[in-house]
Amino acid sequence: MFRRSPVRQSAALNRLFGAELWFKDETANPIRSFKGRGACAFVAGLGADDRPLVCGSAGNFGQGLAFAARAHYRRLTVFAAENAVRRKVQAMRDLGADVRLHGADFDAAKEAATRFAAQEGHRLVVDGDEVLVAEGAGTIALEAIEALPHIDMVLAPLGNGALASGMGTWVKHAAPDARMLAIVAAGAPVMAHAVRGLPINGREGADSIADGIAVRVPIPYAVDSLRRVLDGTIMVPDAAILRAMELLHQHLDLVVEPAGAAGLAALLADPAAWGGRRILIPLCGGNVDAA
Repeated sequence: MFRRSPVRQSAALNRLFGAELWFKDETANPIRSFKGRGACAFVAGLGADDRPLVCGSAGNFGQGLAFAARAHYRRLTVFAAENAVRRKVQAMRDLGADVRLHGADFDAAKEAATRFAAQEGHRLVVDGDEVLVAEGAGTIALEAIEALPHIDMVLAPLGNGALASGMGTWVKHAAPDARMLAIVAAGAPVMAHAVRGLPINGREGADSIADGIAVRVPIPYAVDSLRRVLDGTIMVPDAAILRAMELLHQHLDLVVEPAGAAGLAALLADPAAWGGRRILIPLCGGNVDAA
């Protein structure tokens, strides 16, 4: 159900960047996000552990986990930020999750989920800290490389790290000559700093329109995994993300949420730098409020 998402191209975008761009369209699946891949793999692998589940989520992982939990008749509580995208909150509730709004951002919601799990004895699920979640996300790269035998570069959004580490692991296995780059929002730089080994002082913000990658607290397991597979990180401003969303809507007729457009946004800073390359960009989500 979440596998075999379409791969799309735009002749106009290829001309604009002088490159061969291939977009893996994860907005085409039942929850309009790639998160169902890893969430379904994780829940299916729980085996005899029948504890209720709890997670913190900006919205898409919560939807994926709710979809999987419903299929396996499991209870799920999701903590989301008070300013979470309303479309995502409603979608989680429609899938049967008990959604509780807490805190000013995703990391505050995740902290509340952690406390709740300890108090209630529920199974805490941290996106970016579960092997099966990353492996599920990595199937995006598996499918893309099967369809496109030669890829020069992959530009994957970097939030908690499951997408970039999962895709990167498969890319380094199946296309070792390809460069694997992770894209972060300039207003939420902590994951890029952590991967680069820069000191984290706890004052880094998460101020970006791209709520899906607006991470304030790095996950050590994800950072370690990313260091093994990334060739670099790129920071993009919100203005480039918004322009990328416009281009995707204009040329592919797709509504892509800010985090999902981060890969294309990375090309906008210096369009001439990517000339002649075959580039894979996952459009990892399309859940955005109308405004």
